Amino acid sequence: MDILNVILATVVAFGAGAVWYMKLAEPWMAAAGIRRGAEGKPQGGMDPKVMVLTFVMQLVVAGMMRHVFTLGGIDTVGKGLVAGLGIGLFFIAPWIALNYANAMRPFRLTLIDGGYATLACTLMGIVLTLF
Repeated sequence: MDILNVILATVVAFGAGAVWYMKLAEPWMAAAGIRRGAEGKPQGGMDPKVMVLTFVMQLVVAGMMRHVFTLGGIDTVGKGLVAGLGIGLFFIAPWIALNYANAMRPFRLTLIDGGYATLACTLMGIVLTLF
């Protein structure tokens, strides 16, 4: 059952990312410095391998979260929500912030990407404790 939880948590987080970045596409592209063509779309388009890598990396995160949850006795939806929120807000988002600060990237990019990391981990935490 654990592998199904991990896969479902990954699918939910990946889907949330699609919605998050569709809603924040304009500010994200501006903050990330994405070059666009005359039609306003990113030059060169999106390489499908990026989406595959994104899913695989989220699968790794969900798998490790499941392992940590098992070791830590995180076994209710409430605990999963708090643990997922904590992982996103206090582990992943700060790491994004320090990487972006050192790369001199706009703080707005940190907020967008760190916000998504927090949302995704929170959703993963909930799903991982559903069954």
